[in-house]
Amino acid sequence: FVVPTTTNPACLEPWSWREMGFSEELYLEQVALSQAIAEMGGFLCNTCIPYLIGHAPRMREHIAWGESSAVLYANAVCGARTNREGGPAALAAAIAGRTPLYGYHLDENRFGELEIVNRVDLKCDSDYATLGYFIGKIAQNRVPIITGIPTTISQDEMKCLGAPFAVTGSISHYHIVGVTPEAPTEGVASGKKRIRSFDIHEFGLKEFKETEESLCVIGPEEAELVVLGCPHASITQLKKYAATLSERKVKPTVEIWILTSDVIKNYAKSLGIADSIESTGARLVTNTCPPAMPRDFFKKKGYRRVATDSPKMVYYVSTTKDALCYYGKLENFIDIVTRKR
Repeated sequence: FVVPTTTNPACLEPWSWREMGFSEELYLEQVALSQAIAEMGGFLCNTCIPYLIGHAPRMREHIAWGESSAVLYANAVCGARTNREGGPAALAAAIAGRTPLYGYHLDENRFGELEIVNRVDLKCDSDYATLGYFIGKIAQNRVPIITGIPTTISQDEMKCLGAPFAVTGSISHYHIVGVTPEAPTEGVASGKKRIRSFDIHEFGLKEFKETEESLCVIGPEEAELVVLGCPHASITQLKKYAATLSERKVKPTVEIWILTSDVIKNYAKSLGIADSIESTGARLVTNTCPPAMPRDFFKKKGYRRVATDSPKMVYYVSTTKDALCYYGKLENFIDIVTRKR
């Protein structure tokens, strides 16, 4: 590789693969692949949030990323320039140090084409994720301009907002007026083109409720597995999960996975957050996520019903693992999947 190259989540947890039920054959295949990438000079971070562990691109820097939520974060939050690349194209870009000049690398393709007006008081990461799921359905492959978002929106909230765009639509860029680098005003974000009235959509309490309900096929009491951290959890999110799980114990009828990068897990260990989480019976899972796992893994383990706080995870688990899902913030179902100590 001639440019810095990072890796997306791998197909298993490298430190506790045996305990989690992965086969030795799969483990050895992943080791061989990882060794090949390392020998080529790649950073084996195995995460969908490389920008939170030291690999954040600069404003207007041309990159070639493949992970859909990372692409959105790079374009909209960092102001870098990338299309959503497939594996072979990203690999070729890493070797050549070049990527084709088209799509979101060009100024004219980065302007907003429709407006989403938020009318909801969004209070947490999953509220922003619900809005993101709605926006993806409306925008499809167009760049949305989002208004009604407080300028105090956090890094994690922007991460969660953009993540579902690529599952209900094929969006790789968005603008929040007054927040994202290319949207100091709505006029700048749209390239001074007038947004037509039929391209202005409101997101109110009705749309919020309908979106949440559309993501729930089961109730949380039916869940056999809880998956949190999609995209991979930041240190701030791990701290919040630790607080929610404090003084609780995971019930024996359910497992709780919190997905993150190995770098952030080690950071959490140094702060005592990791021990706090794992003392409850929840598992901090690093370097992987369910969509990257073998399709039959969930079936073999008997995970047929899943609860999660991520619309993106709902989409991937239901479509690639044939599982039924419940969607909602952890606080909504904490008393169902855990008990007080």
